[in-house]
Amino acid sequence: MAMVFYIAGAIAAIATVLMIASLRPVHALLYLIVSLLAVAVVFYTLGAPFVAVLEIIIYAGAIMVLFVFVVMLLNLGSRTARSEQALLAPSAWIGPSILAAILLVEFFYLMTQGAPPAPVTTIDAQEVSIALYGPYLIAVELASMLLLGGLVAAYHLGRRRGPEAEA
Repeated sequence: MAMVFYIAGAIAAIATVLMIASLRPVHALLYLIVSLLAVAVVFYTLGAPFVAVLEIIIYAGAIMVLFVFVVMLLNLGSRTARSEQALLAPSAWIGPSILAAILLVEFFYLMTQGAPPAPVTTIDAQEVSIALYGPYLIAVELASMLLLGGLVAAYHLGRRRGPEAEA
């Protein structure tokens, strides 16, 4: 189980570095998704399956959809459309595919091993919601305002202003 932890941690670190170094936004998003999935595997191996599932649902799911919409809203023009054609080339998918395949093999290995390694304290969704909307209410509301500000900024960056904006 320790080996799975170290492999997932290495994948998370490699995918994060590749995400930062990527020049294309869509490639960076792919590497970020792989990194978030690797972090979910790390949480699972540490005995926190609920946090691992939340990591996948919230970050790798919902937040990534938001990032994809932001990239689509920016619509950087014909030059970007030509560079996005390179996404159809198999060479663009080699790195994320290899890292995701390693994570998939680890996932199946963990599922065949049975229960998580550490003793798990069961925390249901009600306890999490009581914590989030109890003592952490201000942090949750600040995070939602931050996401709203990012969405408004993406809209203003991506909207068309008229014929002079096309030039």
